[in-house]
Amino acid sequence: MDVEEIRKEAYTVLGDCVEELMNAGQIPAGGVVVLGCSTSEVMGGRIGKASAPEVGEIIAQAMLQVCAEHELHAAFQCCEHLNRAIVVEQDELRALGLTQVRAVPQPKAGGSVPAAAWKHMQHPALVMHIQADAAIDVGDTLVGMHIRPVAVPLRGKHDHLGQAHLVMAYARLPYIGGSRAVYE
Repeated sequence: MDVEEIRKEAYTVLGDCVEELMNAGQIPAGGVVVLGCSTSEVMGGRIGKASAPEVGEIIAQAMLQVCAEHELHAAFQCCEHLNRAIVVEQDELRALGLTQVRAVPQPKAGGSVPAAAWKHMQHPALVMHIQADAAIDVGDTLVGMHIRPVAVPLRGKHDHLGQAHLVMAYARLPYIGGSRAVYE
């Protein structure tokens, strides 16, 4: 897979994914969508073995742009070297009462996409965890831990970005109660 192909594909694929998540999950403006992405997998390699910073730049910028167009907040999951911490804007950190941690993602310690997002955000912060409204997982990064309960898998029109497997999920409110409970 070539970087120019990814450049052509990233905005379209992520844009379609965000729209599908918004519609299926009824995500309102101001909602949070977290992206987990392995650039190694996107380029046809094995996760964690061939980080591609130039691809991280492309994907981070596409996600930030798509989310801004839909009035959503983009969040980016780091790899296990930063304990799957999340890159968000400082405003989001304060609004959601998230716990900030002290590290700056790098391509080989956090991942190429979060490292690029850090550079392109106005006031980035790293937080321990988040409970997002929806998530996009590119390359089997196990981003589901950052979706608020109850996560609902969503199959969209794209199942790959580059060579990486792509899955999505959105959160729905939990059903509680027994047989007499009434739901909208």
